[in-house]
This record gives sequence, C-alpha cells and structure tokens, in this order.
Amino acid sequence: METPEITELLDIVRRATQQELLPRFGKIQRDYKSDRSIVTEADLAMQHGIRLELASRWDGFPMLGEEMPLQAQQALITNSTDGLWVVDPIDGTSNFAAGIPYWAVSVAWFHGGVAKLGLVYDPVRDEAFSAGLGQGARLNGQLIEPSLSPEQLSQTIAAIDFKRLPPALATRLVQDNPYSSQRSFGSVALDWCWLAANRFHIYLHGKQNIWDYAAGNLIFSEAGGYATTLEGDLVPIASVEPRSAMGALDYELFKQWSNYLRG
Repeated sequence: METPEITELLDIVRRATQQELLPRFGKIQRDYKSDRSIVTEADLAMQHGIRLELASRWDGFPMLGEEMPLQAQQALITNSTDGLWVVDPIDGTSNFAAGIPYWAVSVAWFHGGVAKLGLVYDPVRDEAFSAGLGQGARLNGQLIEPSLSPEQLSQTIAAIDFKRLPPALATRLVQDNPYSSQRSFGSVALDWCWLAANRFHIYLHGKQNIWDYAAGNLIFSEAGGYATTLEGDLVPIASVEPRSAMGALDYELFKQWSNYLRG
C-alpha cells in the first residue's frame, strides 16, 4: 500500500499528465536547447502545472525542474536545506515528441541532500513506480519482490546508452558483447525502474542529471539494487553536475559488470 504522500503525489502527476501530456503525445512541435536536447511546450506546461500543485499542497518546499536555468538549479540545491522537489516533467522528451511510448514523469523529494521520496509515472502503461527511503520500492502499490537474475554476465539483457560513454569503452563493448543482448530506449527514469523490476539485468549510462536519476535511482536502490558511477562513487548526489551510472539488481552480476567495466 502506498504512503499518503505518494498517493497524493501520484494524483497530482496523473491529473497533470492527462491534461498536459497525453493530448500532445506524438503531436507536438519540438525545439532544441543549447546541448541539442529537445524541449517542447508540453515540458514547460507540465513543469509549471506540477510546481503550482506542489506549492499548494506542500508550501515551503521549492521545486527544481529540468526546464530551468542552470544557475537557478544550482541556487536551489545550495539554499534549500529544509527540503527540495526535483522534477523532470517529461523524461524521454525525444520519444514523447516522436510518438514512441517510452517516457515518464519523474518527481523526487530531497532533504539534507538525500532523496527521501520518489515517483516515476509511465502514463502510457499506467505504471507508477515509487519508493520512500527505507520503505522498499513499489509498482502500482505492490512491493517489488526479489526475482531471479541470470547467473552470468553473458546471459544478461543490458540497458546501455552508448551516446554518452567514453569512446574507448563504447568501442570495447561493441567488440566484446559481454552480455546476451542490449537495449537503449531513451528514458533514464524508466530505465532505473525497469532495472528495479528486473526487466533489464545490467545498466550503463555515461551522463545523467539529478532530475534524470533522483526518483529512479531511489526506487532501484529500495528494490535491492546496486549502483555506482564508473569511478566507484555513489550515484545519487544533490548536485547539478552530470554523473555516470552503472548497476545491477543482483549483487553477483553487479560484481561481474563492475569488473568488466573497470578492466
């Protein structure tokens, strides 16, 4: 059963999604930001709507959204010591704009620099992944239970974003094929959740931002998963600096994957 906070948060996100996103799915003009990523009017409308709703329910906690200037994001992280919402209004905007059904809304609550609450909502499948720190991970209100993973790295399905990896590592992966098969679907938040649900077995991404991983990594961790950056640091951190991420739900697979990636 979901906590009252998650239930209320899901109501906000689901309602805003039905109003702002689903009517525009695959039918919207896209613009490009300086880093060549896509932004649409739906991102901006969704971010604005969620900000108003969060402020009306939980007054006093500011919101950091993806579609904000970098300086404003950094100021919020630095100054919001009492609590901070971190929101990606559409994680997977390229998919959303193209009509590809793999995108989500991601909302996390940070306190003291730590993610304490996370929700990733996939409106196409009506799947809500959620977690509270120390309370386990849930899919549509049901605890995500441990499930069997392959025993060997060579038997796994890997979720890998090649675009942002160091070229030498990307080349080695293509040449070696250390897994059974590989996918790259284009939504970091959903990637973490599908990894938590054991739909993928191992994960690798070279550059993700706090709004990408804030909720999803908490959900994955609460499902019992293991993850670090390529440098061996913990993934979640209250910072606007992009971070790499590698992980696996099963510890033995995590060790095999880590050993391979670190040579």
